Amino acid sequence: MGEIGLLEYDDCQVSAIHGLRDIFRVASEYAVESADPPSVIRVSTWAVSATGDGLVMVCTSDTHPELAHRLSHVIIPPSLVVPELMASVGELTDWLVGLRTQGTTLCAVCAGVFVLAETRLLDSRDATTHWAFAEELARRYPKVRVDASRMVIDDVDIMTAAGILAWVDLGLTLVDRMLGTSVMLHTARFVLADPPRRRQSLYQEFTPQLQHGDTDIRAVQTQLHACLHEPHSVEHLAQTAAMHPRTFQRRFKEATGLTVTEYLQAARIAKARELLELTNESVAHVSSGVGYLDVSNFRRLFQRATGVTPSEYRRRFGIAARVDRREDAPAGQPARIRSAPSR
Repeated sequence: MGEIGLLEYDDCQVSAIHGLRDIFRVASEYAVESADPPSVIRVSTWAVSATGDGLVMVCTSDTHPELAHRLSHVIIPPSLVVPELMASVGELTDWLVGLRTQGTTLCAVCAGVFVLAETRLLDSRDATTHWAFAEELARRYPKVRVDASRMVIDDVDIMTAAGILAWVDLGLTLVDRMLGTSVMLHTARFVLADPPRRRQSLYQEFTPQLQHGDTDIRAVQTQLHACLHEPHSVEHLAQTAAMHPRTFQRRFKEATGLTVTEYLQAARIAKARELLELTNESVAHVSSGVGYLDVSNFRRLFQRATGVTPSEYRRRFGIAARVDRREDAPAGQPARIRSAPSR
């Protein structure tokens, strides 16, 4: 029996703790019925508590309280506040480091990766987090190799997961590791979740930097977003901004963090995703509508940016796909309808 400890801390996502408990319960109940010999996952919850000796970590719930604790894994759930507002708790760091020396696998989700990074155990290791927090994680902990393209990084003794709901992917990954693939797949079907290890690029959102203080560059950005379907050369944009092309490119990169080509491509792909989600226009029409007259080139760039083709993206997230899921749901069972993702 492996024991997974779920860590409670200030402003953590409590729904992740409850959801992980449910995933491990479903998996364990199925494993007892189907596995030979039967196996289960023990789940305990841990939190900081004040005692006469100071702050200590205590177990607040346990599925098998009659047994002595031997944590094989600890999961740090997401935080409901942004990393800049998360409180630093030294007791968590000391406890996690101590467990690591005993062979416990440490796992963290979304902003919870910042809690794990404080231990310095992520130094020189691959790690993922929510794409919106990736730059801050890399800035604050430069020795961590941040890869925000991946949903789950299973580095054997350290595991990290990306978005605020990526605890589902992490939980299923642990079920796969501890109880086997067949149990994991059954659990995924039961909770209506996709199997883990998806790429985060499918959900990543383009958020243009506009509050950079360069009014000339901001005017060019406004022009680009208003006319994505039109051709835009660096020379023409520089002329519009009344700058030399080299000066324009330097200031654009300093202001937005991207080259003109990178920015234009990201904006066009973001618009294409919106059209694929919300309209039934053909892929060729979407392609030309965002400035790509060569449909094959558009498909290639879209797949490189998202990890799937435009048609596959529409099947997963478009209006028609959501209607089909609703209509195809068996009588008496809930429809598997997913709202358009926030990416």
